[in-house]
Order: sequence, then structure tokens, then C-alpha cells
Amino acid sequence: MNLNTGINEGKREEIAGSLARLLAETYTLYLKTHKYHWNVTGPMFQTLHLMFEQHYNDLALAVDEIAERVRVLGVKAPGSYNEFAELSQIKEDPTKDTEATAMIKNLLQDHEQVVRTAKEILPQLEGANDEGTNSLLGARIEYHEKTAWMLKSLLG
Repeated sequence: MNLNTGINEGKREEIAGSLARLLAETYTLYLKTHKYHWNVTGPMFQTLHLMFEQHYNDLALAVDEIAERVRVLGVKAPGSYNEFAELSQIKEDPTKDTEATAMIKNLLQDHEQVVRTAKEILPQLEGANDEGTNSLLGARIEYHEKTAWMLKSLLG
């Protein structure tokens, strides 16, 4: 059954495919942030442990919002490690002993990547009549830009 919500039918699947990439990157960033929350050590332990917890909680909510938007557009959302690995430009950190400053740098780069991915979707929305995705992207861009700024501030 075709969706009849006023979204340009020709762009609906293209937008959903791009949102699947955003979902994969957000989920991979969620996993990395959670790993860092568990494993951070050093003089900034308390600050980073709590900050990473807030970030992974925010990312968990975002993952659900993005996946649900893909479904609203009538497309199945990816949901496996393999699918996410294929779609995401963000990669897991295989290192077991990542130093706290390296964690901050890695997460900074990843938040910047998510912003770039979200902004790459914006031109697809021109003429699509897809205010829901536009609103979602605005919120995601704002969150990741602010988070990147905060992480960068920790580096001096």
C-alpha cells in the first residue's frame, strides 16, 4: 500500500536510504560512546564518565527517532551490526586501552561526521514536502554541533 502523506513519492525512498546511513552512524557512535563510558580512566574520569553517559543516552533516543522516521517513510530500517558497518563512515574503536584524550578526539571527529551526513541529506528534501525529516535533521545537526563544540573545548 502506498503512503499518501504528501511526501514526494520519487524522493521518499532516497531520503529513507540516506536516513539509514544517519541511523548507522548514530548507532555506531552510541556504541563507541558507551564503550568509552565504561572504560575511561584518568584525572578526568568523573567528568568524562558522566558526560559519556549523557551522550549515549541521548544517542539511544536519537537512534529510535531516526529508525522510526525511516519507517514513517515506508522503508524497513537497518538493524544489524553488519548493516550498520556497511552504511556507517564512523568505525568502532578496536583499541582496548584508548586514553581519555584520544576518546575525546575520536568522539569529536565522529560527531562532526554525523553533522556532515545529516547536512548531506538536506538538499534531498528540496521539493519533497517532508517537514518531518527536515525537523529531525535540524534537531540532530544542532545536537551534534553542540556536542562537538563541548568536546573540542575539553581539548583546549
